[in-house]
Amino acid sequence: MNLLIVEDDLELADQLAEALRENGHEIVHAADGEVGERQAKTTAFDVIIVDRMMPKQDGLTMLTNLRDAGLKTPALILSALGQVDDRVTGLRAGGDDYLTKPYAFSELLARVEILGKRNEIRSSQTSLTIGDLTLDRINHSAERRGEKIVLQPREYRLLEYLMQNEGRLVTRTMLLEHVWDLHFDPQTNVIDVHVSRLRSKIDRGFESSLLHTVRGRGYRFELQDDPVN
Repeated sequence: MNLLIVEDDLELADQLAEALRENGHEIVHAADGEVGERQAKTTAFDVIIVDRMMPKQDGLTMLTNLRDAGLKTPALILSALGQVDDRVTGLRAGGDDYLTKPYAFSELLARVEILGKRNEIRSSQTSLTIGDLTLDRINHSAERRGEKIVLQPREYRLLEYLMQNEGRLVTRTMLLEHVWDLHFDPQTNVIDVHVSRLRSKIDRGFESSLLHTVRGRGYRFELQDDPVN
């Protein structure tokens, strides 16, 4: 999974990140709530692990802002505050789970994996719609403004993953992992070829484009009024 750790204790963050990487997860670290909020809004993550007490912006404020913005990424709050009222406040602010410090890594790992599975279930709706594009997840077909779009199996998986992460940066590494089931870079142009084919099917001829390249970083899927001819 792709995880975001928001933690101002750099030593603790490094230890946690290393342990999670050893268990096969990709990690992005933010040292305060402001940076964490920006990361969560622009990049697709499976789970957010956030410390409660931080400088600039605390973890609860960060989560409240994310939920107000419509972001539903599961979040695990870490805190030395462990009273019932503390946990209730954290959950009401937008946390999906709450773990008191100090904690056993095995428990944290289990909680993160459970939140990741919940996220997969939550993403299982039968259709996705962005603008005038609708993806039918039962029949593996798409339609834009009444015009049917024929998708090859890999194009369907690519479009589905991009639509699930609307408005957020999706890196090439994330596409290799989630669309091609590869955990290494094959050093080919396979992503570029499929993105180009998909873009020609869903954007060409329409006045607004959906699939955008973020140069040097990856792709973002969102409705913008820049026609593709």
